[in-house]
Amino acid sequence: MPFWYSHSKLAWFLLPFSFLFWLISQFRRALFSLGVKSSYRAPKPVVIVGNLSVGGNGKTPVVVWLVEEIKKRGLRVGVISRGYGSHAKTYPLLVTANTHSHEGGDEPVLIVQRTGVPVVISPNRRQAIELLLNQGDCDIIISDDGLQHYQLQRDIEIVVMDAERALGNGFVLPAGPLRELPSRLKTVDFVITNGGKNQYSDAVMTLVPHYAINLKTNEKRPLSTFQSGAAIAGIGHPPRFFTMLEKLGINLVQTQAFQDHQDFDATQLEKFPQNQPLFMTEKDAVKCQTFAKENWWYVPVDAEVVEAEKQGENLPHFWRKIDAIVEKYKNA
Repeated sequence: MPFWYSHSKLAWFLLPFSFLFWLISQFRRALFSLGVKSSYRAPKPVVIVGNLSVGGNGKTPVVVWLVEEIKKRGLRVGVISRGYGSHAKTYPLLVTANTHSHEGGDEPVLIVQRTGVPVVISPNRRQAIELLLNQGDCDIIISDDGLQHYQLQRDIEIVVMDAERALGNGFVLPAGPLRELPSRLKTVDFVITNGGKNQYSDAVMTLVPHYAINLKTNEKRPLSTFQSGAAIAGIGHPPRFFTMLEKLGINLVQTQAFQDHQDFDATQLEKFPQNQPLFMTEKDAVKCQTFAKENWWYVPVDAEVVEAEKQGENLPHFWRKIDAIVEKYKNA
């Protein structure tokens, strides 16, 4: 919502509803904190990768980056997710590389295709963890989203934030984009800002594209070989994808933003020119694979994350914390 990023009259009008939203969420959180409502402690350490605000902040690339970095350290890792946008017949569901995005959700399917680690989706995080651990032992569990899911206890909280849009007007829903007040950032372990540094940054993430992959043939081509094309994006903040392509020197003759987690069918993309490449995100590609055309290309990105204060350092204190928590569980 554009008004979330300004102090418009509409935002002020909705402020009483935001107060009610905040009151209910704080009351619910207090019930878990005081033990009135029970919460679940997993037998393995849990790392939450979540957002304070709604909309695209780059959470999925952080999950993929975190999984790959943990694997490099010789640790076994599994991922759980609510599976937003999935329509599975039963939950929990073990997502595989062959799971259809309609059933498993676009982000869980993307994560398992990129990393090869077990991914389980369920609105009930406890059930997801139990199925995950039944599939094989792991040293650490990453929860894709769930910062506000206080029914699940956690060991580390990571917040991903768009560096430019940050916290918007600072109001909670519906007057602003926040699920919790900005003061919540003081209690999390780590804030990663996507696309640059701001006042909240502990680390800065850059999304780096290297090539495009053809949906039909799996051909890889350097992005420097493309001069023009059209582009679509069904992500939280589509302009980020379009701007990235334009900065790479690709002239976009047509663009269209879709809703986040948009379900695609062939008719929605018929109007795009057949004699020009059609670029899309990797997240969109998992939903278009079955009806792809030869001029459709997706652009995977790799996350590069470095400390905000010491550009170039690979977060040594963060990894020390990960190692200490894993060791603590092993010795318990």
